[in-house]
Formats: sequence, structure tokens, C-alpha cells
Amino acid sequence: MHQGSRADECDLCRGKAYRLSGKRYDFIGHFDYLHNMGDPVGAAKHVKKTLTQNGTWMIVEPFANDRVDNLSQVCSVDYAVSTMVCVPTSLASSGPALGAQAVETRLQDMLVEGGFTRFRRTTQTLFNLVREARP
Repeated sequence: MHQGSRADECDLCRGKAYRLSGKRYDFIGHFDYLHNMGDPVGAAKHVKKTLTQNGTWMIVEPFANDRVDNLSQVCSVDYAVSTMVCVPTSLASSGPALGAQAVETRLQDMLVEGGFTRFRRTTQTLFNLVREARP
């Protein structure tokens, strides 16, 4: 929703992280995307600029622990996809190559670098971690 809109109205848009309009949003979501970016910190800074003061950024990323102890069949597939798709995509944009198994502490470090001060894991599934970040 745009700032000042009624609670029963919702404007949806789809676009690149750096090309969100100059409007202010109450909610922005990224789904399995941040780890592939060439500049995830720059994207975090842009998201922070476009969120309202009490806005929320929902970040859904593949489930990864800070230690390599998640070697389930699902995570093994994620590591393979990361090697073949995610890492090369990020590297092609001169990115940090976090891969599909970008660990939670590294993602949190990027949120801090992007100017976010409040964040938490809201839920997890076998496949994903869902995080909330607020300015």
C-alpha cells in the first residue's frame, strides 16, 4: 500500500529492486532473490528508502544455517543449484556470490549495511527462512 491509502486498498507492483517507483510502500517482499543479486547491500539501501517509516521488508531465502549442518536432500539440491545458477548470476554482476545457501548471519550483516536496525526470523520451513526487516 502507498502511504496514506486506506487499509482496504492495496497497490501491487512488480519490478526490479533498484527500480521501485519513488512512491513509499508499507510492505516490500523479495522471494529467493537477494542471494542472486550483484549488489544486495545496495538493494537493501534502496528498499529502506522506499519503505514508509513503519514499513516491512519480507525476505524469503533458501534455508541455510551458519554452520554446514543442513545436508538434507533438499539442501543438497540447493547447493547444486547454487553452484550452477545462483553464484554465476551474482558473479556476472560483480556481486558477492552468496549462493542459494547464503547463511543467516551474512544476510543480517547486509541488512545492517543497508541501514536496517530491526530484523528477525519470522518463520522457517524445510525449504526457506522468512525474515522481517524494518528501518
